[in-house]
Amino acid sequence: MRRLSLIALLLAFGLVVGACGDDGAGTETTGTSAEPITLRVLVHQNPPMVEFMENFNKEFQAANSNIKVDMSVVNAADLATVTQTRLTANDIDVVDIFGFSNAVQSYMADAEPPAWQQLIQAGLLMDITDAAFVGNYDEATITDAGSFDGKVYSVNLGRVSYSGMFVNKDLLAEQGIGIPTTWGELVAACDALTGAGLSCMTLGGADGWPVFVGAYGLLGAMYPDQEALVEGLWTGSITWDDAKSTEMLRRFQVFATDMLEAGVTGLGHDAAPARFLAGDVGFMPTGSWQGPSLEDAPFDWTYLPFPGSDNAAENQYLFGKYDQGWAIAANTPNKDAAIAYLAAFSEPANYEAFANAVGFIPTQPTAELNTKLGAEVAPYLENFRVGYEQYFVAPKGIGQWANASQAALWFYSGDWTDFAALAKQAQIDLQAGLDS
Repeated sequence: MRRLSLIALLLAFGLVVGACGDDGAGTETTGTSAEPITLRVLVHQNPPMVEFMENFNKEFQAANSNIKVDMSVVNAADLATVTQTRLTANDIDVVDIFGFSNAVQSYMADAEPPAWQQLIQAGLLMDITDAAFVGNYDEATITDAGSFDGKVYSVNLGRVSYSGMFVNKDLLAEQGIGIPTTWGELVAACDALTGAGLSCMTLGGADGWPVFVGAYGLLGAMYPDQEALVEGLWTGSITWDDAKSTEMLRRFQVFATDMLEAGVTGLGHDAAPARFLAGDVGFMPTGSWQGPSLEDAPFDWTYLPFPGSDNAAENQYLFGKYDQGWAIAANTPNKDAAIAYLAAFSEPANYEAFANAVGFIPTQPTAELNTKLGAEVAPYLENFRVGYEQYFVAPKGIGQWANASQAALWFYSGDWTDFAALAKQAQIDLQAGLDS
């Protein structure tokens, strides 16, 4: 209801800026006297986002009577393929594109460039470096999620953290347990909770991937510079079987086999918040996107970085990824309308309403989340860092266990029970690709 009311407020006050006058890139549009234009927009299926965009499009069309917005919606898994097809066919103007990630670096010999990089190198995305609306987004976002080779090709609309954990503050207080700030304190907190007949951690283990994502905070705490970790693995300065990485795998095993409650085996990702809301579990390590499900929790909670390091100073970072963004087709015949569309969307009031509707961590510095989650993550936003899986590109020819960032799932599923043996095998499988 809060999201709907925000959208209603947006519509009621007509926040969308018309395309008449300056369109944000130094060009002029002619408003109602211009020839009719059909602006073709492609987005991925995300119900809150689609609902917001449908309302935004109505307001944009009302302010620009010569422009009709034709919005297509596809499944997220199909977005890259459909984008490639429609850009090549030159039958799309504005595209929804996920944050730029997994760029091939100079040390990644023979690696395959990601789809977004191939689109740019094929000349299919417009250079929007000089568009005025780009300046509404924070510099780190533009650099991390929308730039390539010194030029800007996308504005990203939101970040999500997957390295933090929700904490039942009331439960910890009732048990006389402080909020843990180090790995040792977390182990002690779990021991105290289970000793009292309560549960330490829950998540959606039935879906598999939430288990290794739940351990991403531990990965980040052990290696706060995630980009350097990827480079080290490629160049050999870091190995999965060196002392530090082996200790990390040991902690993955403790997390997966000792900290997670037994019930996560049959718990789906979407059902995990309801389990946490039962009130007898201390922590839920998962993505910030599950915050809206806890908005009306009957107890006080917070969302903070997973304390995976023995050094509290290394446990101050939220790692995550950039989600949806906007880009413009390089060969669009409707350049002015496309730029006006993104300029209107990027107006601070419009963008803030969007961020609240979909629950993104904002990428405009003026935007605020009017939610419990927004208040809890605010102290950590300056320490937001892009996570390992957004940098890692697998060498060709690697073996099955080469990406040990997912080891928590392997311990949880019983594929491995010896962390030291896994460390050695992971490095062997990684080296197979590096040597090929």
